[in-house]
Amino acid sequence: MLPLILSIESSCDDTSAAVMQGKLLLSNVVASQQVHKQYGGVVPELASRAHLQNIVPVVHQALAQAGVKKEDLNAVAFTRGPGLMGSLLVGTSFAKSFAQALGLPLIDVNHLQAHILANFIDEKDAENKHPEFPFLCLLVSGGNSQIVLVRSPRDMEIIGQTIDDAAGEAFDKCAKVMGFPYPGGPIIDRLAKVGNSKAFTLAKPQIKDLDYSFSGLKTSFLYLLRDKIKENPNFIEENKEDLCASLQHTVVSILMNKFAKAVKLHPEVKDIAIAGGVSANSGLRDEFTEFGQRRHLNVFIPKLAFTMDNAAMIGAAAYYKYLDKDFCSVDLPPFARVEI
Repeated sequence: MLPLILSIESSCDDTSAAVMQGKLLLSNVVASQQVHKQYGGVVPELASRAHLQNIVPVVHQALAQAGVKKEDLNAVAFTRGPGLMGSLLVGTSFAKSFAQALGLPLIDVNHLQAHILANFIDEKDAENKHPEFPFLCLLVSGGNSQIVLVRSPRDMEIIGQTIDDAAGEAFDKCAKVMGFPYPGGPIIDRLAKVGNSKAFTLAKPQIKDLDYSFSGLKTSFLYLLRDKIKENPNFIEENKEDLCASLQHTVVSILMNKFAKAVKLHPEVKDIAIAGGVSANSGLRDEFTEFGQRRHLNVFIPKLAFTMDNAAMIGAAAYYKYLDKDFCSVDLPPFARVEI
């Protein structure tokens, strides 16, 4: 009998709980926080307070939607890190208390590994195709931009990563200087669809090996706006579609150029995947798909619901740890920063 695992995700500003039977998703409930929009970004203290309000009803709803009683569960999984410490403490503390009350084993999950293993979530009445090992994964989010060689669910190696800002940060910060509300990434994606991606030329930092850098791109974008606004105060409003298209094209180009090098260095890899919040970007999804087709590689892209922070991906990662009986003690603390 496959284990029933309750998983909890609280690394940033989304409170999520999911119930999975093995890798089969039975429920996935996400409570998003709207309070941060007025501040132009996530406020850690407000995020942790909202988690405190949301976590009990979210877990209750996840169990109800799955049709599972808490006494039927075999384990409780939680995001241990990386993330905002205050947010992580809420999810970690709840998971530990819940597991202790029921006498259930605890499973701590690395948030970044979980993003990658979102590609292995099974759903009812779905085709459920997954990458075969080894595969290369482009992990792109607000805080991370990494190329990961995935040899197995428990064996992952970062072979390239950002040395400063991540792709998601570049989108959000450039959106902010254009006056867009938070989060800016989805707005840029929407406007880019009707813009000219070659209207403006932006800097592409030349970083050695497979590493990334997006700080120079942000500076280039800021200087472009500064100079153009001097000539025309309405420049942003009159050119926002082309600005978004050019920015998105540049970010995707930087990501894919390094990923192409990684693929060339690993000819044994026949499957490629993307993961993380920025993998919801339509420009990246389209380019990634076309890249795989050109190289005759099998392409795997998670559903949009599984690209953002969610407990289903935590449950998928927890399942493999459950098989190895890799449980954790209740005194294990969360961590804000960590590599895969």
